[in-house]
Amino acid sequence: MLNRMLHTDQGRAAALNFLSVHSGLLLCGLFLLAGLGLAGEYGVGVDEVVQRSNARANLHYILGPAERVVSIRPQDQFYGVVLELPLLLTERVFGLEDYYYIHRIRLTVTHLLFLVGGFFCYLLAYRLFNNRSIALFALLLFLLHPRIYAHSFFNAKDLPFLSMFVIALYLTERAFRENTLGAFFLLGMAVGVATNLRIMGLMLFAAVIGMRVLDAALAQGWGERRCLLATGGMFLTASGLVWYGVTPNAWSDPLAHLAGELSLAADHPTILNILFRGEWIRSDELPAHYGLTWFMITTPPPVLLLGVVGLAVALARGLTRPGAVLVNGRGRFWLLLAGCFGLPLLAVALASSNIYSEWRLLYFIYVPFALLAAGGLYWVASALSGRRWQRAGVYYGLFGLGVGLTLLQMAQLHPWQHLYFNFLVDRTTPNQLRTQYETDSRLVIFREGLEYALGRHPGERVAVPEDVLALREATETLAAADRRRLRLASAAHDPDYALSFLRAGFNRPLRPDVAFNSVYPLLYNNTVLSLRALDSSRMDAAAAAGYMELYRAAVAGKPIIRGEYAVYLTGRMAVFVKEDCQPGERAGQFGVKVYPAAAAAQPGRIPGRDDYRYLSNAGARLGSKCLAAIRLPDYPIAYLAAGRYVGPVKSIVWEGTHSFIRPGLAELAAELGKNRPGTTPGAGFELYRQEELLIYYREGCQRRDTAARFSLHIVPENMEDLPPERRASGFENRGFYFSLRGVNFDGQCLATAPLPDYSIAEVRTGQEGYWEFSGIPPVETGFLRERAAALAGAAADYRGEFDLYWRDGELIYRREVCAAADTAAGFFLHIAPVNGADLAVERREYGFESLDFEFTRWGGHFDGGCLAVVDLPGYAIAGMRTGQYAAGTGEVWSAELGPPSRQAPRPGGEGG
Repeated sequence: MLNRMLHTDQGRAAALNFLSVHSGLLLCGLFLLAGLGLAGEYGVGVDEVVQRSNARANLHYILGPAERVVSIRPQDQFYGVVLELPLLLTERVFGLEDYYYIHRIRLTVTHLLFLVGGFFCYLLAYRLFNNRSIALFALLLFLLHPRIYAHSFFNAKDLPFLSMFVIALYLTERAFRENTLGAFFLLGMAVGVATNLRIMGLMLFAAVIGMRVLDAALAQGWGERRCLLATGGMFLTASGLVWYGVTPNAWSDPLAHLAGELSLAADHPTILNILFRGEWIRSDELPAHYGLTWFMITTPPPVLLLGVVGLAVALARGLTRPGAVLVNGRGRFWLLLAGCFGLPLLAVALASSNIYSEWRLLYFIYVPFALLAAGGLYWVASALSGRRWQRAGVYYGLFGLGVGLTLLQMAQLHPWQHLYFNFLVDRTTPNQLRTQYETDSRLVIFREGLEYALGRHPGERVAVPEDVLALREATETLAAADRRRLRLASAAHDPDYALSFLRAGFNRPLRPDVAFNSVYPLLYNNTVLSLRALDSSRMDAAAAAGYMELYRAAVAGKPIIRGEYAVYLTGRMAVFVKEDCQPGERAGQFGVKVYPAAAAAQPGRIPGRDDYRYLSNAGARLGSKCLAAIRLPDYPIAYLAAGRYVGPVKSIVWEGTHSFIRPGLAELAAELGKNRPGTTPGAGFELYRQEELLIYYREGCQRRDTAARFSLHIVPENMEDLPPERRASGFENRGFYFSLRGVNFDGQCLATAPLPDYSIAEVRTGQEGYWEFSGIPPVETGFLRERAAALAGAAADYRGEFDLYWRDGELIYRREVCAAADTAAGFFLHIAPVNGADLAVERREYGFESLDFEFTRWGGHFDGGCLAVVDLPGYAIAGMRTGQYAAGTGEVWSAELGPPSRQAPRPGGEGG
């Protein structure tokens, strides 16, 4: 019968009419069938655990004390659960416990909601153009954005909001067209649900209220105005009640909850390091064009071209005919679409919002842009003159280009469409993208990596590290047979594979830099996941040969660090080698702290956290040997610390340090071990000063000795030197953890902390519950030795009990044979300036500045002698008088010095 119908003119016409009328629904149905088959090929997003935990917390709030309390982060309470609660209840009703099935259901429901949004996009486009071909084109643009299509499976935060946003846009057009209470009631429900999903739903709420108020102001007569106010009131009531009803966390205090959501949107507390255009930038310091740039480089070019045309036409019509904007008509709706696209980008740019992870928080702006792009095609085709077939050629040519090319690229990328970049980004070299932009920030690629590892070892068990972010969730999405073969191994139990991705949480990127590492997959000129075998029994022949070649090249040289591992420098590679490696000994992460030459201006300085770069890699086993390799940066390096670390805070298992610019910090520690005039506070650390540094040294040091935080309070001689907020306390706080400023040299601990450049009255430091010290630590002898060596053969400006040298803004006291008694008496130093105005007001009546000091403050003993170095004021000095004094005795000796240019050398042995 159907066959006979299709062979008649009337039957063919009816069939074509059916296909035309229902083309949008049929296309969504085809995509649904495809999505059901493809859903299982997508991994799990990094936010899924947070979403489900938030739903459980809201369910606990609804059900009361009988429900188990679920703890979530404070900011997570502001994420909507209008979709998550039904999904969680579905799990409970059907008794689903296997996450494999739970994940499949979540993927399917999220994608189904996306297709529902697509159908409403089709309906809206048909209402705007009264053309089913254009409406179909708008639907295809909506469905075939590569990144958004992939996110429609695994992103349960941003994609449900996008779907509700287009539904709300359709209902907005319908409500203003029909102007009935029922239409505005449905619109209010949609906006309430959208606002629960994302606070950006308030944008539509404000737009609808604004347009209703404008219509009421322009209305003719009270009857029309009363109708407009009634529909506006219906919308306001419906949206508020629906938002409140589906937001359990807001039930106790809705206004406070709404304020918290707005505050979170404006200033999100999660700060990440974001790779953008080749630079790592804090996510709260991103440039204003960040969102727009991501939109432009990840949207298919035909859509960009047509969207710009549609946006320009919409704005031009609004500017040339402003009167049409003030009435309830289609022109105002086109301006609404332009505003829904442009205003969020402008708001994010002006507010410097923390929109980390590319532009996924702004995915909803693609909805109005796709409609504008469909309008661009419609207006281009309408503007063409000439024969009908010429217009049709251009029309369907642009249609095919916009859809066909995108569909082909999506097929090539499957199932990693979320990694799509267009031609605006250079993709000519394999590493171009991974060094310029973030790639798989949602970490959905982990599941494919696990399947790849299992596929390489059929029938065997495979161990992967359990401490990798989102990896545990990825394992739960595997089929039961694959899960039984997969083992999550702690660092102490030698996993078989190392997995890493481009952005390593709050740290700088992990760098799997050994050239022979297996990388999976290398797709679309973009490395999205590094998966490397860590044992020669798991490696392919090329990887094992590469590791052995690196081992031979390393051990042919001399190690720069000896310790638990010998560390060799091979080109720009730091290679860790242990010849006799026992099970578990390559546990943890091998890392280097690289200190640039620019950050090491002073000898022996260990800069703070912001001054060094931490790079890490996992170790590999070659039979009885263990090996790890880390590529060093190309810039000049002052020194590096290399070691093995465990845990998220990088607790030190073993660490050693090598200097490229001086005899090394290990030698400095050895020097301190031999010459120990330092202050020893109980069983704590010996303390020294070296120019602007405070040095902590301990021999026979164990890990527990450096576990507690170090306090460091610096009291200035002049309280005005402190920042205003610190003057009430009377000291500057520079406390630190040893891991940030210290290194361990085979049982010798050494840490340095920078001292301020103002005059210090007292240093208070220690470790709470272990030791404490108050006073001025002595000067470290290595620094004094350098000064003594520089004076070798030089004539003294004064020779007596102490030889005095006036050099380069310093006054140096030196004595060849020096006992402790020789430095017990205090030293006085009176300085007369050339210009008396250089003195402090309270010193001008005396005519000189007093810098009296104890010897331990500026000097130390070594090699049987002693030496002290005092920094002189920066103003011009006419002369100085110095010496020693003792209580009850008076002056022990004194000497006077004129400026170095007029100072004649004193004869040997002349006293003061």
